[in-house]
Amino acid sequence: MGADYNQKESTIIKDAFILFFITLIAGILLSMVNEITKGPIAEAEVAAKQKGYKQVFAVANNFKEDVSLNEELEKAEFSGTEISEILVAVDKEENTIGYVMSMVAKEGYGGDISFVLGVKTSGEITGLSVLSHSETAGLGANCTSQEFQAQFENLQGPTIAYTKEGKNGNNQIDALSGATITTKALTNAVNSGLEFLQEKGCFTDLS
Repeated sequence: MGADYNQKESTIIKDAFILFFITLIAGILLSMVNEITKGPIAEAEVAAKQKGYKQVFAVANNFKEDVSLNEELEKAEFSGTEISEILVAVDKEENTIGYVMSMVAKEGYGGDISFVLGVKTSGEITGLSVLSHSETAGLGANCTSQEFQAQFENLQGPTIAYTKEGKNGNNQIDALSGATITTKALTNAVNSGLEFLQEKGCFTDLS
């Protein structure tokens, strides 16, 4: 009886050690894999982001970080808007020609609307691209349509507006039919971004 008990105890301890070493080795291998793939994943994320920014600021040669501007961004507070990043758009001679922003309009009908926005130093919008949303199909979801997004191109800041009566100015867009809340959320978010850039003296060519 005692021998059987000791044998079972020995087997349990042996199995526990085996399980421990398997877990340890698996953890080490997983850590190695993460370390190996971390670089390529980060590079892929940067490439995807650069591609998105290129869509809204096609004439830019590159996009660079402005540390001081993003430090100011971390201190800023916005109502109904989140701005996660601002990069400087430069030409081939490395001259600043504008900015691109990763933004979230948080007051959409279905919740957050993530998008990127391009703006020249003149305050003129170069483009807007909606990345993700939870808006109603056939209504607010139309914010991803090329027709709607194209309305933002060449709009002149430092503020824009939406209308239901037909746009008649260079700072207006037509509201989405049946989706005023979606339109308002995006418009307000864009204005928050434009206001921040203006306050930080980024619109050096604003007329």
